[in-house]
Amino acid sequence: MTLAVQAMRLVVCIVAFPIFLLNILGMWSWVCKKCFPYFLKRFAMIYNWKMASLKQELFSNLQEFAGPSGKLTLLEVGCGTGANFKFYPPGCRVTCIDPNPNFEKFLFKSVAENRQLQFERFVVAVGEDMHQVTDGSVDVVVCTLVLCSVKNQEKILREVCRVLKPGGAFYFIDHVADERSTWNYFWQQVLARVWFLAFDGCNLTRESWKAIEQANFSKLNLQHIQAPLPLTLVRPHIYGYAVK
Repeated sequence: MTLAVQAMRLVVCIVAFPIFLLNILGMWSWVCKKCFPYFLKRFAMIYNWKMASLKQELFSNLQEFAGPSGKLTLLEVGCGTGANFKFYPPGCRVTCIDPNPNFEKFLFKSVAENRQLQFERFVVAVGEDMHQVTDGSVDVVVCTLVLCSVKNQEKILREVCRVLKPGGAFYFIDHVADERSTWNYFWQQVLARVWFLAFDGCNLTRESWKAIEQANFSKLNLQHIQAPLPLTLVRPHIYGYAVK
C-alpha cells in the first residue's frame, strides 16, 4: 500500500506541477490568500445546506453556557465568511479571529445579514496565538473546519482553554482522516500534498480527535460521522463540544 501511495503521489505531483512551481517561487501563498475567501463563500453555502441539521443540533445548547447576565460571549476561531452566524442565539456577543484579512468583507456581509447578533470585533490572528483575547473572558469558543488547517493543534487547544471561563465550552466540527483500511484513506494520502497547497494549508489525513481527547477538558462529547457531502474525501467528520 505504501509503494502504491508513493507512486500515485508522484503522478499527482507531476500533474499539479504548476502549483508546486508557484509555491517554490513564493507566489502561491499570495494567490491562495486572495482567492480562497471567494471559494470558501461558495463552499460554505453548500456545506451549510448539507450540514444544517447537524449544526442546529450541535449549537442548540449554546445558551446554557451564558454567564449570570444571560449574555453569551462567543469567540469564533477561523471564522472565515461567518457561515455559522445564523446558528447562534439572538443577543450573542461574537468576536471573530482569522489569520486571513481577505475574509473581512465577506464577514461583515454576514454580520449585516444576522442583526440578531451583537458583533464585537474581527481580529487578524492565528489560533495558536490569541493574545488579544483576555484569559477566561469568553463563555464559548467555536471552531468549524479549522483544526484541519492550523499549524499546531496542541497550541490552539491550549489557547482555547486559556480564553474560556471556568465551565465554558469548546464547540467543533471538522473533517478528519478516514479509517486506515479504507480506499478513501488511500486517496486522502495520495492527494494530501496537493490538497494542502490548493486549499490553504488544509490537511486531509489529520486525526484531530486525538488532540481534542488529550487537551485539558473536564468533559468531552465527541462523535464520528460520515457527513452527507458530495466529495467523499471530506466525508469523515468529527463534531461535538468539550467543557473546561
